[in-house]
Amino acid sequence: MKMTEAGLLALATGFVFGMIGRQLLRSRVRISVAEATLVGILGAAIGAGAVSLILGVPSDPPLGWAGLGALIGTVVVMLIVDRYAWLNRRPTKSARELIALGESGQVEFKSTARYNLHSKQRDEKLELVIVKTVAAFANSEGGTLLIGVDDDGVALGLENDLKFMKEPDLDRFELWLRDLLSTTLGVLATTDTRIGFEHIDSVDVCVVRVPAATSPVIVSPGKGKDRAFYVRSGNSTRGLQVDEALAFGAKRWRSRTLRSLLR
Repeated sequence: MKMTEAGLLALATGFVFGMIGRQLLRSRVRISVAEATLVGILGAAIGAGAVSLILGVPSDPPLGWAGLGALIGTVVVMLIVDRYAWLNRRPTKSARELIALGESGQVEFKSTARYNLHSKQRDEKLELVIVKTVAAFANSEGGTLLIGVDDDGVALGLENDLKFMKEPDLDRFELWLRDLLSTTLGVLATTDTRIGFEHIDSVDVCVVRVPAATSPVIVSPGKGKDRAFYVRSGNSTRGLQVDEALAFGAKRWRSRTLRSLLR
C-alpha cells in the first residue's frame, strides 16, 4: 500500500472511530471533530495493538477483535485527552487577583453563604443562592465563586458563617458546602468542583472553582420545590424557562437529557 493511501486510510479510520467515541461520550467530553479524529487514529492504533498482544497475534488480529480494541482504545484516549484539557483550563488566578479584576461572567462575590447580614440569622435563601451560582457556572463556561467578599471587593471573611458550624473551623465549612452542593446538584455534577481557602487582609475567603459541565446541571432545592436550570448572563445568574433551557441544552450539549431532568 502506498504511503498516501495508508495515510488516507488512517485518517478515515481515525475519523470513524473518533466520531463513534465522541457520540458515545457526548455527555462527558467536549472536543472538536479534528481533535476527535486525531484521538481516533491514536486510540485505534493503541487498541488494535493491545488486542494483538492479548491474543498473541504478531500482526493483523481478527477484524472483529481489532475493531473492538480500536473502539475501546479510542474511548480511553478520548477520556484522558478531555481530562487533560480540563486540567489546563482550570482557573489559576488567586483570590486577590480575582477581587482586583471584579465580578464578571466567570467571577462572582458573595458576602456570606448562610448568614443574613440584615436579620443576623441563618438564611436558607442565601444557601440556595450559592447553589444557583455554582450551577450557573457549571452550565456556562465555568467560573470562580468567592464567599466572604462583598460586592465592592472587600474581604469580609467567613466568621459569620462559621457561627453555624458545630466546630467553627474551615474544615467544617468545606464539609458543609460540599454536602450542600452534592445534595442539591448531585454528587457527579460537583465531583470536579474545587473548594479552597485563601487568607486576605487578615480574614479567610472561600474560593470555589467550578469547571464547565459536560452535561446539564439541575438545581434540586428539595422536597416540594421545583427543579430549575441556571446559566450565567453577563455577571449575574439567570434562571431559564423550560423551553429556554431545552434550547440552551440542545445547543450546548447536543443532548435531549434536559427534557427528562426538568420534568
